[in-house]
Amino acid sequence: MIGHLNLILRLVIWFLLTANLSPSNIIIGIAIAFLLPGRPKTPEALKDWLRVLGEVIVAIPQAYIEAFEIMLRPHKHEDVIMEGVKPQRTPGLIFLDIFLITFTPKTIVLKYHQDGRYEVHRVRRRRKR
Repeated sequence: MIGHLNLILRLVIWFLLTANLSPSNIIIGIAIAFLLPGRPKTPEALKDWLRVLGEVIVAIPQAYIEAFEIMLRPHKHEDVIMEGVKPQRTPGLIFLDIFLITFTPKTIVLKYHQDGRYEVHRVRRRRKR
């Protein structure tokens, strides 16, 4: 199951990078997805992948809500915070965490630190008092 999720993730990234769904590009993408080295699979990773899939489903409507909030009520305050990476994350799950943070309009990951933290820029409507 995890192998299928990794394959799908690799193909999605390939199609996003190339923006080309021609048959030859699909064949090249599949070949590259299979040739890239993988990591050992663990049962915990499957549970993490399913949890992240649920977070993706929640993030889509949240992104639309945040986009409308920014358009209707300007957000003039911003800050940079440090968020910790969840324990035992594989590189694929770290990538998806960064994608989810950046997917919503009010936040973007500026940098991933090797010690297990994300530097996140966010905009807010008001300053905290």
